[in-house]
Amino acid sequence: MEISIVIPVYNEEKNIELLYKEVKPILNSLNKVYEIIFVDDGSKDKSLEELKKLHEKDKRIKIIKFRKNFGQTAALDAGFKDASGKIIIAMDADLQNDPNDIPKLLEKINKGYDVVSGWRKKRKDPLTKKIFSRIANIFRIILINDRIHDSGCTLKAYKKECFEDLDLYGEMHRFIPALLRWKGFKVTELIVNHRKRKFGKTKYSITRVLKGFLDMLVVKFWMQYSARPVHLFGGLGILTATTGIVLGLFSIYLKIFLNRDLSNNFLALLSVFLFIIGIQFFVSGLVADILIKDYYGKKGKRVYSIEKVIS
Repeated sequence: MEISIVIPVYNEEKNIELLYKEVKPILNSLNKVYEIIFVDDGSKDKSLEELKKLHEKDKRIKIIKFRKNFGQTAALDAGFKDASGKIIIAMDADLQNDPNDIPKLLEKINKGYDVVSGWRKKRKDPLTKKIFSRIANIFRIILINDRIHDSGCTLKAYKKECFEDLDLYGEMHRFIPALLRWKGFKVTELIVNHRKRKFGKTKYSITRVLKGFLDMLVVKFWMQYSARPVHLFGGLGILTATTGIVLGLFSIYLKIFLNRDLSNNFLALLSVFLFIIGIQFFVSGLVADILIKDYYGKKGKRVYSIEKVIS
């Protein structure tokens, strides 16, 4: 197997056959062995029925069906783990990604890159969606600096080895290039065509934006402190406890040498509070360090449940 196409599907019944009719001739023109993996993310419409019809026509199509909606990240993770191709290409099922960009992604991969991320330079999305994306990009550059313009574009090409030791959850699919760059893979980007949605509704919402921001903080922590979380929590603990000790000594100085009444002074109470919080930070760092080591010692955990695989 040379190429695996991974396509998450959630309520895209009108787009599935049209997408397949666009993708198939392009893949056939490459003269490579390929498979198309559709991951039905708990669709409530007739998406699964449409996928089964395509599977009857083309046995190179594989369907992974979730028991319920687990989200795009989980769907991509399931597809990546099941893919057999040396190169994996991810794309949306809403027809906004252009299948004609697939050969261009492969050309970039053949130049020695491990990851090629699509850049929707001329987006065909509503204004509100563009605004939220711009704001998210600013935070992404500040926090994780993955050096790409469009982390939210699903259209990407990866070498299979990128996912040998990568677990995805939450809304982390948009931070895959950052995680892979952190692991040492060569990441680049390619300007791709972006089209207006014809059928169905966008799954983009303010809730996803907030979840994505929280996951961005997790990625930031993971990239900087995953090996030694005690450096973060321990550092905060030492800083906080030291501040408490200094305030405590200053309170003692005020009481003994200046004979100040501390009954109505908050410094003594604040010094004790900061010292206790500092100790808690440090202990949290030790506990996090133990949990991280436990995590690295265990593999194969998944946050979703696959009902069946049709292949």
